[in-house]
Amino acid sequence: MPYFIDMKSTLKITAKGQVTFRKDLLKELGVQPGDRIVVETVAPGRLEMRAAKSGKGISGFIGYFDNPDDIHLSIEDINEVIADSWAGGRGPWTPKR
Repeated sequence: MPYFIDMKSTLKITAKGQVTFRKDLLKELGVQPGDRIVVETVAPGRLEMRAAKSGKGISGFIGYFDNPDDIHLSIEDINEVIADSWAGGRGPWTPKR
């Protein structure tokens, strides 16, 4: 079972619309100066806040290879492309020269 601390804080909003978080709140989020946080609306008048992914480690690697053209190849297609490349041929996904 996760461990949660029932923590409530009241923060003052400046004239510029900014708030300053106390160190204990930043520690609870696991963030440091310079890090980013994500704030999402979960219901009218309610927000959820969490630390943004840092881009370090495996979490930063996930999504690295995006697929903007939504191309999906079967094992058979991949084997065909490999065979064509070994034979000096051109498969349907080989860039035109």
